Amino acid sequence: MAVDGVEEGLSFIELALEGREPWRIARRLRAAHGAGAERPGVMLLGGFKSDMLGSKAAHLDAWAEREGRAFLRFDYSGHGESSGRFEDGTIGDWLAQSLAVFDASTRGPQILVGSSMGGWLALLMARRLAEQGRRLHALVLIAPAVDFTEELVWNNADDDIRRAILEEGAWLRPSPYSPEPTPITRRLIEDGRAHLMLDDVIRVNAPVHILQGMRDEDVPYRHALRLMDCLASDPVVLTLVMEGDHRLSRSEDLAHLTATIEAL
Repeated sequence: MAVDGVEEGLSFIELALEGREPWRIARRLRAAHGAGAERPGVMLLGGFKSDMLGSKAAHLDAWAEREGRAFLRFDYSGHGESSGRFEDGTIGDWLAQSLAVFDASTRGPQILVGSSMGGWLALLMARRLAEQGRRLHALVLIAPAVDFTEELVWNNADDDIRRAILEEGAWLRPSPYSPEPTPITRRLIEDGRAHLMLDDVIRVNAPVHILQGMRDEDVPYRHALRLMDCLASDPVVLTLVMEGDHRLSRSEDLAHLTATIEAL
């Protein structure tokens, strides 16, 4: 099935920035049908080193199929089924890809669902779209890791870690989610500084609902409280999940996620 000329299911978008190797970005699109066609579409922005086949993406896809809602998910370069090396990616690259996939794949009102790093990208997207006079229907942010390269990595790094990033070009950060360490590159840190948001008012011109686990060891809930202060110019709700961790992927967390989207 085609959705306004875009094929439903797995497809690829070819993207290139000036002076960069082209990317082949993988996306999966589910078309709206029935009563769901009258509701806003949903776009998922995943987290750092996650992919579009994870538990939240699968849950939202099954929900969208039942409800007849349009649903878009994709992989950043260096993630999942997209081309490129993970260690070559930056916040600026992944933002450009997110905007390009959004423009090529969505029609009508949209809800952005951003998980972890995807929460930062969702806010950057919303701000960029607002600058163009385009508005989103709403944002749902799951443990949003806004400014994580600076606030959660660099500012917590000791001298040895900073030396590895600056002099060797990368620090191999142990991961609780994979046997392989995650490379934190100098390019990622330096590019992240061009996209920092937490030292100013963040205006996205759309309602925002934040879901945050209080047992999150990757993005502490106090980080979400700081983000709330920056979002004071938009309607914003914060839901703290007492037993929730960073992933918020328990069955009750996933049910809460879809209920939150439906309420918007």
